[in-house]
Amino acid sequence: MEQMINRFAVKGLPVTSCRFGEGHINETYLVTCDTGLSYILQKINRQVFQKPEELMENIARVTAFLEKRSADRRASMHLVPASDGSMYAADEKGEYWRVYEFIPDSVCLQRAEKPQDLYHVGLAFGNFQQLLADFPAAELHESIRDFHDTRVRYAQLHEALAQDVMGRAKDCGEEIRFALAHEQEAGVIVDGLADGTLPLRVTHNDTKLNNILLDYTTRKPLCVIDLDTVMPGSALYDYGDSVRFGVSTAAEDERDLTKVHVDMDLYRVFTQGYLEGCSGSLTEAETALLPMGAKLMTLECGVRFLTDHLNGDHYFRISREEHNLHRCRTQFRLVQEMEDRWEEITQMIGETAG
Repeated sequence: MEQMINRFAVKGLPVTSCRFGEGHINETYLVTCDTGLSYILQKINRQVFQKPEELMENIARVTAFLEKRSADRRASMHLVPASDGSMYAADEKGEYWRVYEFIPDSVCLQRAEKPQDLYHVGLAFGNFQQLLADFPAAELHESIRDFHDTRVRYAQLHEALAQDVMGRAKDCGEEIRFALAHEQEAGVIVDGLADGTLPLRVTHNDTKLNNILLDYTTRKPLCVIDLDTVMPGSALYDYGDSVRFGVSTAAEDERDLTKVHVDMDLYRVFTQGYLEGCSGSLTEAETALLPMGAKLMTLECGVRFLTDHLNGDHYFRISREEHNLHRCRTQFRLVQEMEDRWEEITQMIGETAG
């Protein structure tokens, strides 16, 4: 770590280093120098991100764009260049490393402690969308190919069903039937992007609470972090994934489905924050499809959990038997409740959008 941090233009000599954060993908360290300044040193996970040069090009372009649009330096991430001027450095094993300036007086929450926290999540991601509305999204690389292409996710499910390598299909017939019954809706967003009904935008694609830095004192949002999955897509992806994660009354892997519901108060609070942050930058077509965005992102996530369960749990980390099947069931339960409360949801979003 000392060898790698010294290859970047940090101010001072490193004196301490420790593991930092609760991320599961990249290796992250907090490095403090004798100048009192701190930095985030990360080793990029090459198994997940197979084209780190393209990933870093995306991040460098987006952070530079955001930096020009904010007077507060803490409102965007700042890459520290390597000694050769690039935004990353490779070690002798071919592993790729990067360094960010540490953002002081900030806090990252792992779960909402009050409804206002979810409002601030919506505000931050909506503002992220608004600030990048003029960015040429088509020029970004796909850091993970077909990440939110729900048609592709269904094709992967069909392949898993055809192979049934673990012999598990016979024990999850109800989940399979639910997934297949909803397949006709899978292409709503990707088809809208293809025919121009929906605009192509810069999307974060991992819009959870713990990817927002909040001011330590005020708890107001400072900036969006973890930009590895920034790529071209639809604003509906980011809105929908936040709703999926943020408004459920239970954990993502809850076994007791009677505890899994859509909290309409949290749904409304998040939507208020998101639309306020967007500041009118969404089109009428996007606004009209916000309920579908939430439903499709939840459905897609359930399909991915089901596919991984059928394939033998190779993608999502598990800690118990049938863990991914339990995760799948919570997502499908949320989809069903969204459908049951569709009129209420659409009315709420319409009223919030004004």
